[in-house]
Amino acid sequence: MRPDTNPLDHVWWLLSRTAGIVALLAITASVGLGLWASIRAKRRPGMAVAMRGAHEHLALVGLVSIAVHGVALLGDPWLRPGVSGIAVPFEIGYRTVWVAAGITGGYLAALLGLSFYVRRHLGAARWRRVHRLASLVYVLAVAHTLGAGTDAGTPWLRSLMIVTGAPIIALFLIRVSQPARPAPQGRRPARTPAREPASAAGSRSPALP
Repeated sequence: MRPDTNPLDHVWWLLSRTAGIVALLAITASVGLGLWASIRAKRRPGMAVAMRGAHEHLALVGLVSIAVHGVALLGDPWLRPGVSGIAVPFEIGYRTVWVAAGITGGYLAALLGLSFYVRRHLGAARWRRVHRLASLVYVLAVAHTLGAGTDAGTPWLRSLMIVTGAPIIALFLIRVSQPARPAPQGRRPARTPAREPASAAGSRSPALP
């Protein structure tokens, strides 16, 4: 934006830009917490529950921000993407591939975010397998930001992405280097006390009065 440009002429674009950055930060934090929680390590009592709650809430913040990021562009008088441009991959003519990466990442983020509410129906093992796509959401978000974002070339955004991306890479490498979790075994039947032989029971002398 040029210095002589009136920001009021670009309210929708500025709103979309701000929501996009918030979405990127929320997704980064949510994916980072998810990777951290999946790493087998000793933690204080109750910490796993707190991490799971923060992970879920950050995912929801990311979803809301993604929605605002896309819907706000409908009011932008310069881009004019239309509903199909913000909802259908490869439909818009502006930086088509990178915008498609953002749209696809948004749908995946919605799928994973809403999966919290059907976890009991999916089962823990199946839910964890689906949740592995969270890292892909982060990759698509970064690709969209660098390829379609107007701030991609600014030092502040690149520095922000390096600072927030380094922990994600480190946590991902630690996670994939750990051996797979063993499958849970069925519960063993409760052991009943061995019954004494009848001869032994009959040999007992009666209690003395």
